[in-house]
Amino acid sequence: MEDSWPYISYRTLLKATDGFSSMNLIGVGSFGSVYKGIIEENGTTVAVKVLHLVHRGALKSFTAECEALKNIRHRNLLKILTICSGIDYQQNDFKALVYEYMEKGSLERWLHPNPTPSHRNEPAQKLNFSHRINVAIGVASALDYLHHQCHIPIVHCDLKPGNILLDADMVAHVGDFGLAKFLLGSSIDNVANQMSSMGIRGTIGYAPPEYAMGCEVSREGDIYSYGILLLEMFTGLSPTDDIFRDNLTIHSFVAEALPERVMEITDCILLQERENHLSTSSHRHWLSESDGIFQECLVTVYNIGVTCSDEMPGRRMSMSGAANQLQKIREKLFARGLHGQK
Repeated sequence: MEDSWPYISYRTLLKATDGFSSMNLIGVGSFGSVYKGIIEENGTTVAVKVLHLVHRGALKSFTAECEALKNIRHRNLLKILTICSGIDYQQNDFKALVYEYMEKGSLERWLHPNPTPSHRNEPAQKLNFSHRINVAIGVASALDYLHHQCHIPIVHCDLKPGNILLDADMVAHVGDFGLAKFLLGSSIDNVANQMSSMGIRGTIGYAPPEYAMGCEVSREGDIYSYGILLLEMFTGLSPTDDIFRDNLTIHSFVAEALPERVMEITDCILLQERENHLSTSSHRHWLSESDGIFQECLVTVYNIGVTCSDEMPGRRMSMSGAANQLQKIREKLFARGLHGQK
């Protein structure tokens, strides 16, 4: 924990969140609820994740998150400030994690708006092409760091829009390490050789198919989840939407549309942004060329998502490879002035 943040008391968090008021509720997950709070002593705005300890696995989730986050530092990972471990006023066990507050909320809220009490009066938010590319690069960079640059490699195990938070500058931060696993094998390419007894390995729609067959968690599992996330970010469709049933998945939906029908499957917000951008220029040649680049970039993004979410783990792209390709797309867009508003 940070030297300036000692363990924090239940009383302090109760006061900071106005008694864990529903008006300060900013998110609810499998093992806890997250509240916005202001610490009275220093005026810092924080996010407080209160564990639902009656839920099976919540205590193990708390421990996993503390272990995973205490020694890692990356600009695209959510920063934990301190923890609270004690009892509440009813003498019940109380555990909470205190994070940096992310002003722009979760990626889930941007892609699929469903306002919480504290955001109910805010106007509808829209992610432009530039924001989505930047978020995709940030998340890929964070996963590459966890998989290959930590002292003991970490698999996140629950990558999804709800676990990606955006700060005031729209920089993505991967959070919620409650299901994270350490890779303890001797070889860098070994999958995890120790499994949690919780029996939970991600979220439906994002968890790779091999987990359902009893395979151990792996880097490739995170890569699959990332691929699904990328397809969701640019189609605007959730992998659990009603249209995805029987044998149709978001992966097959996109794969079947490429490359000819790329515009048909793209989020209408991005198509409207494209129309607005093209309508501001009177140069016919530039219009044709820029529209071609826009479609080319979309095809590349979708190909990355489809490759990462391949059913066969061995055929999935590495996180560093995905990040590099996305950075080339960003450079191409900036070079042509098609990057949208920052």
